[in-house]
Amino acid sequence: MDFKHKPSTDFRPVAELDGEAARAEAEALRDGIAYHDDRYYVHDAPEISDATYDRLFRRLEELEAAFPQLAVAGSPTKRVGAEPVSALGKVRHVTPMLSLNAVLEESELDGFARFIERETGERGLRWSFEPKLDGLSVEVVYEDGAFAYGATRGNGEVGEDITHTLRTIRAVPLRLQGSPSRGRLAVRAEVFMPLAGFLALNRRRIERGEEAFANPRNAAAGTMRQLDPRFAAERPLDIFFYELLAAEGDLPETHGETLGRLADWGLKTCPLNAMGAIEDAAGYRQDLAAQRDELDFEIDGVVLKLDRRDLRERLGVRERSPRWALAWKFPPREEITTLEEIAVSVGRTGTLTPLALLQPVDVSGVTVSRATLHNAGEVARKDVRPGDKVRIYRAGDVIPEVRERIDESGRKRAAPFEMPTSCPVCGAEVVREGAYHLCPAGLSCEAQLIGRIQHYASRDALDIDHLGEKTARQLVKRGLVRDLADLYRLSAAMLEGLDGFAARSASQLYKAIQASKEPRLDRFLYALGIRHVGTRTAKLIAAELGTFEAVMGAEAERFDAIRDIGPEIAASVAQFFAEEANREVLERMRQAGVAVQPMPESDQDRPLAGKRFVLTGRLERYTRKEAATRIEALGGRVLSSVSGETDYLVVGEDPGSKRDQAREQGVEILDEDGFEALLAEAR
Repeated sequence: MDFKHKPSTDFRPVAELDGEAARAEAEALRDGIAYHDDRYYVHDAPEISDATYDRLFRRLEELEAAFPQLAVAGSPTKRVGAEPVSALGKVRHVTPMLSLNAVLEESELDGFARFIERETGERGLRWSFEPKLDGLSVEVVYEDGAFAYGATRGNGEVGEDITHTLRTIRAVPLRLQGSPSRGRLAVRAEVFMPLAGFLALNRRRIERGEEAFANPRNAAAGTMRQLDPRFAAERPLDIFFYELLAAEGDLPETHGETLGRLADWGLKTCPLNAMGAIEDAAGYRQDLAAQRDELDFEIDGVVLKLDRRDLRERLGVRERSPRWALAWKFPPREEITTLEEIAVSVGRTGTLTPLALLQPVDVSGVTVSRATLHNAGEVARKDVRPGDKVRIYRAGDVIPEVRERIDESGRKRAAPFEMPTSCPVCGAEVVREGAYHLCPAGLSCEAQLIGRIQHYASRDALDIDHLGEKTARQLVKRGLVRDLADLYRLSAAMLEGLDGFAARSASQLYKAIQASKEPRLDRFLYALGIRHVGTRTAKLIAAELGTFEAVMGAEAERFDAIRDIGPEIAASVAQFFAEEANREVLERMRQAGVAVQPMPESDQDRPLAGKRFVLTGRLERYTRKEAATRIEALGGRVLSSVSGETDYLVVGEDPGSKRDQAREQGVEILDEDGFEALLAEAR
């Protein structure tokens, strides 16, 4: 039976089939339906009519109803028939899902190109050019060729399980074509909502008296996070696959081959992808920008990726982004509107930020009614006042900012803006610190406490689901939480009394808070919201000191001795742990069961911890990647360029200019024998 090419729909009555005949027909139907899904949803080239497809689909449903043993999980009939999930689970990615460094100017692209040539020692390299899709980044995993699960990017290491909604997207094949029969395959993709479908969806929502979605990206992301897959099945979602994250066996040698392999497997790739030299990037970006308003999906720039996989591996990654790829963003879209008023918000660290309250205006599909003005100096520099016409833009097409004031000759303007002398939330006297104005009241200021709770629960901190700004505000306003320790004294019954919470959602939040009681040291340090401590600084401190007790007992000088941590950060961390109020909160957290986990041994007490290496030339006994792996396994860091802070330059044959630079900087130079001796001593 072949249901792929000119399929017959003259079926025998189901009652006349025995189990073996039904099994054979069901398998042939699944193959045929998968083929026609691929022709329609992936290649936009259907080979049969909708009526014929519907008859094939109904026949498979009839067979699975009459022979329940045939209703396998990978059947096309299961795309919509899954039960709702009670909550989105957590999924650890097969490999980290990195973000991209972004640039706006061509000069920045030129600098990136020079960096690649310098580090690889090669010219005339081949590049992949792809549209930067504005959707929801996801990981899709296949096991032995069958769709297994999918997840959002999340924090790059752990995402939300959206298997139930991904299954409803027809362009996601439930079984790969021509793939290896065994093994795991992880692919990165972007889920998006085509503009035509988005407009139709919003029209239906408005007609039903529902609130319209702000833009296609929000609509796609919100849909994929629905607990009931029927919502996703009813909405027009599509997907483009663009990167192979992991596969068993040999990987393609180039990205171009990878994209071809994805297409061969039935994974839909973007038709606007192209290849070329780095000199072709500007032309590709210009052509894409000219098409932008005509496309049926949203893009906000161009992604450039080095084609050769071996060079990618040699270049490696930064903390959260690859060194071999770059996003070249389009200029932000701008609109003109009226600045109605300048208000002041108070952040979690006490910083007062002036905000422009605007006459609502649509910018790239998003209604903008407020924009940041950063600080008092920025307001004065731009000389904006209530009543002025201003040009606003969405920085990176995300954060609204005021670019400039539009001159209106002859109009009488309002008085210049001045920052308040007392906190607009708690009334404490404002203090000045450089360009910034601060409220010194700490957690006794409601705004700072709300911000601290929200930050504590954020994705890069302790990742507590269901604890966003609205919930944090209610907890503070109702007196349920006065500091972070109070979070762990909340019961499900107390949470059930919050607006928007029922028994199940209250139980979910309670369990999420309780599940955060054993955080890893670096994430906990970041979660505390210490001034000047971001994720990278938290990791540096945690890797150096190892345990929370060691961090609490350290003086400013100890933090200052850590590489990449200067006196200002060191003083801020030491002051935080020296303050009695903070120590009391931390003690109450300990009593409530919070046990900060030490860093794994691989991240501390390593003999080369803090040492910086640069590799140059061709080594005989190691590839560049092998040498870097051995250094990093012992705690060292491998950098791309020589500076005064470099500890060792490891040289092989044909080392180039880096050896001269190292001599000028006084950096210790190791040949391959010296390098091996250092590794042996460290081990």
